[in-house]
Amino acid sequence: MSAGERLLELYPDMIGWRRHLHRNPELSYQEERTAAFIAQKLEQFGIKVTRNVGGYGVVGDLDGPKAGPRVALRADMDALPIQDEKSCAYASEVPGVMHACGHDGHVAALLGAAQWLAEKRDLLAGSVRFIFQPAEELSPGGAAPMIRDGVLDGVDVIYGAHLWTPFPVGEVYTRSGPIMAAADEFMLEIIGRGGHGGLPHETVDSLVVASHLVINLQSIVSRNLNPVEPSVISVGSFHGGTGFNVIAERSLLNGTVRTFKQELRDQAQARIEKVTEDTCSMFEATYRLDYKLGYPPVINHARETEQVFETGKRIFGEDKVKEAPLIMAGEDFSFYLERVPGCFFFVGAGNAGKGITAPHHHPRFDIDEQAILQASRLLAELAADKLIGTN
Repeated sequence: MSAGERLLELYPDMIGWRRHLHRNPELSYQEERTAAFIAQKLEQFGIKVTRNVGGYGVVGDLDGPKAGPRVALRADMDALPIQDEKSCAYASEVPGVMHACGHDGHVAALLGAAQWLAEKRDLLAGSVRFIFQPAEELSPGGAAPMIRDGVLDGVDVIYGAHLWTPFPVGEVYTRSGPIMAAADEFMLEIIGRGGHGGLPHETVDSLVVASHLVINLQSIVSRNLNPVEPSVISVGSFHGGTGFNVIAERSLLNGTVRTFKQELRDQAQARIEKVTEDTCSMFEATYRLDYKLGYPPVINHARETEQVFETGKRIFGEDKVKEAPLIMAGEDFSFYLERVPGCFFFVGAGNAGKGITAPHHHPRFDIDEQAILQASRLLAELAADKLIGTN
């Protein structure tokens, strides 16, 4: 039975797995029950399981009877600290925690692929490694610890899928080279001199300094970085002050920097440090800047990207696999691609006709579950094309 036929039979199971995980989400670094659920399923499929890889990571190894390459397929499994506001039977039952990025669907898709490939074990000329990764949402992330624990040992190629609601269900998107941005973070404390709101001349107002910084930092992208290279600097939070008549002594800014090239990444960090120093000096304030390098950019390999296009077009149609735009979100799949050839791709999961339009990390986020079947089939057939031949 072909992958398409068998996975269609398994589709109700995949939906059940996804909805179970959606009702029972776990935050980054806390995925104990999720990992146990995944391990149990893999063992039921007859796949060798290794638990607690790089934290709560689960690895399944499926070896064929003949020698050949080792193909790795990866899914992430952590949820986010967001209250689920959907009204549906599978809404999160954990207050303040929900799968708002599709990781529950990623797990279900990879479990489906694992079950079909396990049923084809006797045809494999090589092996498949199923990587279920914790803590993608929270830097420093789960990929690097899993790599340190040996998850890429012997791996020849790796593929990863992301269900993506900005793209319509039924379509697949990827591109060779950079596809997702480096995601860095800065935390900035402005230290002034507090006092009475009616006597500002006796103070150094940290709110005023921080307000100037929010504006001044925007000039880095518009005036210091190459305008033909994509980059973003965003201040996401601003906290300061305790009362209407009190000059705030301290204010806090927290923001992110997104770039695709190391040169721009370095320039942005240097300019943030310089602009902060000069702005604070102008107002006679001091500061503390904590700049954290996050995930590097996701950079797909040309040959493996072409394989996704070829396999995807064969199973979904020539017009259904398209070149992705650059995406400013970050992903620690980048760490895998720094070490072995591979490709990260997006499977459309939005459907305006069904009202599935909420963006990722939104309280009413959901996916068109048909995307799970499509992601599962593409992952399964990418491995099969390497180890069995075209199905």
